[in-house]
This record gives sequence, C-alpha cells and structure tokens, in this order.
Amino acid sequence: MPDLATPLIAWYRENARDLPWRRPGFGAWGTLVSEFMLQQTPVSRVVPHLEAWLERWPTPSALAADAPAEAVRQWANLGYPRRALWLHRAAVEIRDRHGGVVPRDVDALLALTGIGDYTARAVAVFAYGDRHPVVDTNTRRVLARAVEARAQPAPPARRDLAAMEAVLPEADADAAVMNAAAMELGATVCVARSPRCDVCPISDRCAWRAAGYPDTGDNRRRQARYEGSDRQARGAVLRALRDAPAHRVALTDVAADWPDALQRDRAIDSLIADGLAEASEGYLSLPT
Repeated sequence: MPDLATPLIAWYRENARDLPWRRPGFGAWGTLVSEFMLQQTPVSRVVPHLEAWLERWPTPSALAADAPAEAVRQWANLGYPRRALWLHRAAVEIRDRHGGVVPRDVDALLALTGIGDYTARAVAVFAYGDRHPVVDTNTRRVLARAVEARAQPAPPARRDLAAMEAVLPEADADAAVMNAAAMELGATVCVARSPRCDVCPISDRCAWRAAGYPDTGDNRRRQARYEGSDRQARGAVLRALRDAPAHRVALTDVAADWPDALQRDRAIDSLIADGLAEASEGYLSLPT
C-alpha cells in the first residue's frame, strides 16, 4: 500500500480552503449542522445558510425549543428539505438524551435521526478528533484512482470504510487531517471530470495514472432532471408555505399556477407523507 498520507497531509496544510467548519473552536453542533447541509449541496450554497442557522440556533437545545416549521422555513432553498426536519428531530434527541451536548460516540451519533455512517464519523473525527475512517463521494474517488486504478469508484459499500482505514496514519490528529485531505483533493483536484493530475500531490503514487488512465467504466448514478420534476413541484409548494402569513395556505391556492395540477397534488401528498406539511380544514401548513 503506497504512503498517501504524508504528501496529502502536507498538501492539505498548504492548500485547504478556508471553510467555517475547519476553523478552530467551531464545535460539534456546528459540525453536525454543516454535515446535514452539505449532503448533495455545494459548499458555496451552504456557507451563508450555515452561518444564519447557527446565529439563530447556536445550540441543539435552541433549535429543539423552536417549532419544526421554523426549521423548514429557515432551510429555505437548500433542497431536500427533509434534512431540516431530521436535523430538528436530532436536536430534540440531543437535548433529551444527551443533555444538549452532541455525543462523541459513533454509535450514539448513529442513533440520532438522519445520521448515517458518514455523518456520525465526520462529527467524531472533525469535532472531537477521534480516529475513524470518514468516506464521502470525493474520498471514494481518490481511493478508487490512487489505490484501485479505477477511473470512477464502484457503488458505495461497507468496504469503503476499510479501504480508508488502510491508508490512515496511526496518530489521531494526523488521521483527522488525512480524512479531510482526501475529501479536499477529490473536491478540488481529483474531480470526476478533467482531474488536475499535473498538480496532484500523490500523482507519483497513483495506480490509475501508473496504469495509463484506463477507462474502467462509470458507475455513478445520474442525477435526475430537476426542471419539471416532482422535486421542483415539491419545492414550489414548500416555497408557497414558507412565504405565506403563518406559513398556511388554502389547499386550492397552493402553487395554483403550477402547470400540472396532478403533479402539484402529488407533490402535496408526498410532503404530507414526509411530515413536511400538514393538511387540516382545507388548509395546508408547515408542520407544527
């Protein structure tokens, strides 16, 4: 196994982007919120929303004391708004089970609403400095190329954690930096299309490069088209509720100008099923 950690850590310390969650003292709650927001959402969109969120709710208990509807409203246009509900529920659980302190233990984190393998380990590593492998899409791409000589990673699997564990340094602090460095490399240099191999700090030990950049196929799932989709219809309904007085609109008036009435109704039904909206007495509202 080539030593990827030494050059990657050195490169990261010189080239890492200045992001809020990487600053000293950012805290476990801020880290948890940022990880929820960063799921399938670009960094540039997350930063202003994150800052506004933490200014309004600086602790889990502050969010837990507010209504779920306020979490959905504050989420605004970040997309995948169920994350806002999950984050609110997680805040309630942190308040009630952990005295308002984000837990450090991975299993305790996994028991919270909306938290999976990646987020649990990211909080334990980046907020608390513990040693665990942290694997996101960017990390998987770096490992696929540098270790497996694959152009793109295979579909996510539990083996990804073992693959990252194999390249982590022993020291907790170095392992935390290595986790962050692999993500940063995948986000800025070892990108999915047109990787910048000429500036890559591990190009001299990359198995894909050594093999002559073989085309090993692309197993990435394609993002469904947004324009005209059910997702867009759901977004229109939620926007109408967020913008309405008291976040409440007559059912007949919700997104009334949406061009496909059946799709609009389907969007309303799905939002109710997901707990993102409530219908009562002919009105639709954000969850109470």
